[in-house]
Formats: sequence, C-alpha cells, structure tokens
Amino acid sequence: MKNIILFLIIGLLLNSCTSEFKPATFDTISIEETYEAEISAIYSEATGNSELSNTINTNVENAIIETLNTPENKTNLKEVLKAFNEEYLSFKNKFTEITEPVWELHIETELIYQSEDVLTIAISTYEFKGGAHGNDKIKLLNLDAKSGKTIELNDFINDIDGFTSVAKSQFISSLDQNKDQLTIENFFFGEPFHLPENIGFSEEGLVLIYNVYEVASYDLGYTEFMIPYNEAEPYLKIN
Repeated sequence: MKNIILFLIIGLLLNSCTSEFKPATFDTISIEETYEAEISAIYSEATGNSELSNTINTNVENAIIETLNTPENKTNLKEVLKAFNEEYLSFKNKFTEITEPVWELHIETELIYQSEDVLTIAISTYEFKGGAHGNDKIKLLNLDAKSGKTIELNDFINDIDGFTSVAKSQFISSLDQNKDQLTIENFFFGEPFHLPENIGFSEEGLVLIYNVYEVASYDLGYTEFMIPYNEAEPYLKIN
C-alpha cells in the first residue's frame, strides 16, 4: 500500500511539472535571397515544433502578408517576396524608358512584450514602387501566449467607450507635451476622436499607433502615444 501511495504521489508531481506553462521562445530569422529589387525580411519566429510555436508563426506570417499590397493568392512570405521581385522585373521590361529608382520591400518584426497572457509583436513594412514616397506601415499583433491565437480589441478591453474616453484624454495630454504645438484639431480630418487600428502591450502600458494617413497628413508621419497601466487597468481583461 505504501508503495502504491508513493507511486501516485510521484505521478502527480510529474504531471504538475509537465503541465506547467512554458512561454514561447523566439529566434530572429532573415530571408537570404538574391533579388533585382531591394528586398529584406527580418522577423521573429517561435522556436520548436509545438502547436503553440506553429500557431504563432502562422499568425505572424499572415499578419505580415496582410500589411502588404500582394496578390490575394499568395499566402507564403517567400512567395510574396518572389512575386514582388517578378512584378518589378516585369515593370522594368515593359517601361524601359522610365528610369525610376529600384523598387524596395522591407519587412522587420520585433517582440515588444511577453507575459503569461499575451504577446505583442510589432510588424514594420515598407514598400516603394516609384513615385514621391513609399508606403510604410506598423502593425501591432497581439497573440494569446498560451494558444498563439490572435487577440482582438474586444478580447482584452471590457469597456470600449470608457477606454476610448481615457485614450482621448491621454492623446490630448501627449500633444500638450509635443514641441510642435499641435492640437487635436490637427488630426482626424474633422471627424471625432477614434481609436487607432493598432493597440498593443508594452512594459509601461498600452501603446496606440496611428499609421500614416490614418489621422493626419503624410508629413506628420506616425502618431503614437501610450496609456500607462494605472490608467488602462480598469478596462483590461488581461495584462
């Protein structure tokens, strides 16, 4: 009887150890290919071959592709880069008289926050196909740290209206600290204040980023501000 009890105790201890949550670890991956266009891709990839790491990597790759102006049938990042290069070569062959600069496509990601509940990965992309300037975007991708699934705004904010009110207050406060003497009237194209598409977690609080043209002219570039956790916490379901 004592041996059976001892066996059961050891079994319970082993089960508790194996069921303990292990956070994802990441490597930085760089796609090393030779293209006629200027193309680079440096991104975070979850290591291992677990269901968690595979789900994270799939969602990161999909999020990168969604930020780009790519053919709808391209679902693989390497295929997207190849398609961009082929489009550039086709353009050069078709318009030989045009001496536009070389097309560019640059992709970079960074893991900016990781807790037991959530991962936030910043995705930065830049596309240039000639013209006055390129098209650059930042996407904040929030993932469930235990499943790797994408987390939407309603998944971590419990009161959108209340949170929006706090965000507006923090936005105005950030403008007051800006040396350019901008006011809220310089933004939103005459429309009421609204939340940006990109909200993510950081060590100090929630980061909110408006992409170029989302709330202001191109000249103002990105518009970014932060809501400290002591202000955001009443509206958070996770942290």
